[in-house]
Amino acid sequence: MKTLIATALLAASLAAPATSLPAASPASASAARPLATTTDGCLTSVPDPGTTAPVEICYTIFRPAGATARHRVPMVVHSHGWGGQRETDPSAFAPFLRHRYAVISFDQRGFGESGGHAYVENPAVEGHDVRRLVALVSRLSWVRQDGPGDPRMAAIGGSYGGGYQFLTAFEEMRAKGNPVLDALAPEITWNDLGDSLAPQGVVRTEWAAALSAGAVPSDALPANVYKALVEGSATGSWPDGSVPGTEDMVSFFAHNGPKWQVAHGRRLDIPVLFGQGTTDTLFPLQQGLANWRTAITPRARRHSIFVAYNGGHTLPAVLPSGVSVDSDPCSERLAGGTFTDLTVRFLDEQLRHRHTGLRGYGRFHLATPDSTCTTVGSVRADTTYDVGTVATTETGGAPLEYAVATGPIRVAGTPYLTGTLTALGVNNRAFYGLAVGTSPADAHLVQNNVLPLSTTAPVVGEHRRVDLPSVAVDVPAGQTLYVLASPVSDTFVGMGSRTPGAVVLEDTAVHLPVVGR
Repeated sequence: MKTLIATALLAASLAAPATSLPAASPASASAARPLATTTDGCLTSVPDPGTTAPVEICYTIFRPAGATARHRVPMVVHSHGWGGQRETDPSAFAPFLRHRYAVISFDQRGFGESGGHAYVENPAVEGHDVRRLVALVSRLSWVRQDGPGDPRMAAIGGSYGGGYQFLTAFEEMRAKGNPVLDALAPEITWNDLGDSLAPQGVVRTEWAAALSAGAVPSDALPANVYKALVEGSATGSWPDGSVPGTEDMVSFFAHNGPKWQVAHGRRLDIPVLFGQGTTDTLFPLQQGLANWRTAITPRARRHSIFVAYNGGHTLPAVLPSGVSVDSDPCSERLAGGTFTDLTVRFLDEQLRHRHTGLRGYGRFHLATPDSTCTTVGSVRADTTYDVGTVATTETGGAPLEYAVATGPIRVAGTPYLTGTLTALGVNNRAFYGLAVGTSPADAHLVQNNVLPLSTTAPVVGEHRRVDLPSVAVDVPAGQTLYVLASPVSDTFVGMGSRTPGAVVLEDTAVHLPVVGR
């Protein structure tokens, strides 16, 4: 049974984003000249920590037709999601190659033909890999250069393939004083990897298992990380090394994301096209919003676009019951097609400075569960509703719903709760989200996400703020928006309270980002 669960999780975690690149049709491909010439190769990078053997990082370069030293073209860097490998077929990048962008797709350390182990975008390890790839591109005579060691270049990719983009830009900025990359287009990636995998130290069990399973085929992870993921799933807590003989994942993941870079005084002053999944239960919407808010400068935000679509790292939401939807209405509205179509137009404007009529800069474009697109300038909560007492049992029982507001109402952004907390047990846990329905009996979780509240010791009468998942939802007339409190969550399987009791929030206020007040 455990093998079947791990296999299912792995398949879900490695699924391509809803916006995966379309291949050229056989008929059009055969009638046209080749999209590109390809070159495979490997470069030598630093050894894994504690070893002495250099590690090879392997890549495929796609040179579009007509690219020469006299007619130079910009470069687009691509890499794969966790457990994946690089693309070697030009048809995978047909939209970019047809627009005369070169592409380099590479196997990240620990995957595909590349060697070593994956340190999950650690600047001290994978940082060397990506900077050497940039140096390689800077020596290609047919790639447009902005200066010595500074090719005209953007980056694309989702999930782990979004993580390397921020790593590359921040590491070039740290080493050279400028990010070298001229634009990013990261999809469904993270701001804080530790917070993604274990918010408040409560392990997203399904995804911890998938991370481990995805690394098994190539033995990608260091042995201590496999051990830690098992420990976290078994104990219900994210290993921090405080117990003798256990691993320290807090330290292992501390440097692995934009949050650490920003904490060290770095922000990117380049345009970014963000793509994030509203129904993503691994790197949920608030991870992308945190990158928008902190990882790029205010000036960069004016030249950036944030798109959220229904998709990402998704698994069925059974308890609490959620929705099943896969759509990208905002890319359709902005670019008349997919996120890939939007990316090409964005790069045309940012790398080639061509006016394409693209709109939506400096704004959030968020998909709702009914596949409409809501555009807002702020995602901050601006309206408060008093709901009284919000309580749930701890070790078991059904989710409970508490009415917040009746429709019609539109919510788009990051809500939260405040209240007076009492929880008398040890390791108290509860999970909170927003739900919509005609009654509590048919209310379903908005975009499938909950966030935990966790206390290690008894709490009596303590004022608390409880974060709720970022959402975009239209509540129609005749339906009600509820705050949902649950003792369990299938995303956090086995992570509920360890002792019986109740988690009670009194004098609860729900703070919502309401559109069109």
